[in-house]
Formats: sequence, structure tokens, C-alpha cells
Amino acid sequence: MSFAARYGPWALVAGASDGIGASFAAAIAARGVNLVLVARRASALDDLAASLTRAHGVSAQTVVADLATPSGLDTALSTGEEVGLVVCNAALAPVESYLDLSPDQVDTMVALNVRAAARLAHAYGRPMVDRGRGGVNLLSSMGSFQGSALIAHYAATKAYLRVLAEGLWYEWRPHGVDVLACCPGLVATPTYQRGSPTPGRLVPPPLHPDVVARQALAALGRRPVMVPGLRSSITAVVAGLLPRRVAIALSSRQTAAMYGRSG
Repeated sequence: MSFAARYGPWALVAGASDGIGASFAAAIAARGVNLVLVARRASALDDLAASLTRAHGVSAQTVVADLATPSGLDTALSTGEEVGLVVCNAALAPVESYLDLSPDQVDTMVALNVRAAARLAHAYGRPMVDRGRGGVNLLSSMGSFQGSALIAHYAATKAYLRVLAEGLWYEWRPHGVDVLACCPGLVATPTYQRGSPTPGRLVPPPLHPDVVARQALAALGRRPVMVPGLRSSITAVVAGLLPRRVAIALSSRQTAAMYGRSG
């Protein structure tokens, strides 16, 4: 079965305006699947939709919505299209000590990183299971494998997505629906660039978003969890062999060093 036949005719990409989400949208369009692009910035979505339509001849519609809000989430859950692939990429990822986060930030991270992804998977997963085909890609993080200072809350939200994907991979596999947790390390996205990590401290170096999207789509249907990039995947394996407290300490120190912070 071709990619378009298995995961079409429409794919919904949440957090599609730039970075990893835009790369997923481009890679999916190149495979002949129409797009529902969801994000908060209308102009960025319109530009992306127009460029992908010109380049690949697919249809692309935009949904301007803040998925951290109930109304925005409801909008994304009612597209009316036959969605055969969902990519949950929208996330909030401040690098802060936990107690320096505002109460609103704590709540918004749960609403966007966890609730929105869980609801999208639930709403669009049911008709996929009924049809006997489809896919869900939950964007987790290498941070999901252990806690880390300065990203403790973020890592916890991403751990939820990884564990959810693992369970749904097994639960939905007999019904022809593929589920994957993609767990990237550092990726050269606009959010990463705005964070201004310390040069020379990045081990491994950041991946291009196109690499993440390409490798994640290739892994969909083959395994429940993947870490894009050879160096990052080796790092994840090594970290998994370490005593838990050592892995936590190393991750915390690396994060602090990259961002010139103490944690």
C-alpha cells in the first residue's frame, strides 16, 4: 500500500507554521497527501499552504487555532475531512527552573503538550481504527527518557506522549493503525534559535527539521519509538544504560551548560 493510500487522503499537522511541523507538512505533501495545517499564525500557515500546493499539487487548508484553549482545540477536532494521519507537534518548551514558571505556564504546557495531543489522537484515531488504516505521530523528546533540571515540566509532558504512543502502538496495531513517538534531541528550529544555546556545547549537534520529519515518516509502522539522528540515537541508548541518578545529573548539567544557566 502506498503512503497516500495508507495515510491519506488528508493529514492533520498541529504546530505546522515552522520548524519540525512545517518539515512534516512538506514531507507529507511530497508523498501526495492533502493537508490540514493547524497553528496560531495565519500568515505563516497561508504561506506554507500556498507553497506546498504549488510544489506538490495537493490541497492544503489552514486552521488558525490555539490548541491550548478549549475553543481552539474544538476547532481542530472538527475539520470535516477524512484524516488518515495526525502529527502532533505543537508544544510549549520554556527553559526555566520549575518554580520560575508562572502558574499559567504550568497549566498551558499541560493543555498544549498533553491534552491537545491526547484529544487529537482520540478523536481522529477512532475513525482510523474503524477504517482499518491510518497513523498518529506524537512528537515527544529525548528529554522524555529521564527528568532534567530546567526542563522538568516539559520533559514530563513529553514522557506522557511517549508512553501514550507505546500503548496505542500495541493497541491499534491489529486494526491497521500505526502509532509512533518521535523523540528528537536538539533540532535547529526557530524556537531553538531564539533560545540561543551556548555554541560549542552541543553534543550531538542540532538536526535539521527535515531530517526529523523524513526519518519519523520512514519509521512509522515499523516501531513504537524512534530517536532521529544516529548520534542522538546512540546517546539515548547509552543514557538508558546508566544508573538513573547519573542519567538525570548528566542531562541536567548538559541543559544548564547549553543555555548558560544553573539548574
